[in-house]
Amino acid sequence: MTQATPTTAGSSPATAATHRAAATPRDRLLDAAAGLFYREGVGIGVEALCREAGVSKRSMYQLFGSKDEVLAASLERGAPAYQSFLMPDAGAYAGADAGDRSPRARILYVFERLEELAERPDFHGCPFVSVTAELKAPDHPASLVARRCKDALTAFFRQEAERGGAADPELLARELTVTFDGSGVRAVMQGRGLDGLAVTMARALLDMAGLREEADTPPGTSASSETSG
Repeated sequence: MTQATPTTAGSSPATAATHRAAATPRDRLLDAAAGLFYREGVGIGVEALCREAGVSKRSMYQLFGSKDEVLAASLERGAPAYQSFLMPDAGAYAGADAGDRSPRARILYVFERLEELAERPDFHGCPFVSVTAELKAPDHPASLVARRCKDALTAFFRQEAERGGAADPELLARELTVTFDGSGVRAVMQGRGLDGLAVTMARALLDMAGLREEADTPPGTSASSETSG
């Protein structure tokens, strides 16, 4: 995937050019949409989108009924890569023992990845939060896609909270999701990384919910010093 989303690790110009030349008009439109909408907002017009993609407006409307459909499709297409970056089952924890990692460690992994994203100069927040905030229309096709993707993150938190024995897994999952989204917004507003703030807040929520595990504490660090941030 070559679109300029938080999941992009950085492609060389040669690689990007090769991909562009081999891509279908539909792929070029979706790549261009993901990059433009993420960097510059959903107000980008059809002409700018088609120019970036190297596709005529006629071709675009043959493939999609509207710019709204392009936006929704670009979010849908980029979601698996974004989620695989955040989720431990597809990240550094992936492997035969991924399911054996503690619920606390698996939840904190997501916030560690957010901290990593927030350090990147091309970070403009969670793409799903950004789109819905701009659209201000819960029933917009792109908003529906974004909500499904955010619900998947909340479901992951809830599953791990249940595994960890939280008294109210649903509440903890929603609190973690709000912390994730709010942390991303703060990074964008401040124009800088989070300096460990997202992980610290997630730890505090996990501690209050009873998901304390000494095995997750780094060697040489006490559980009390870990939670102090």
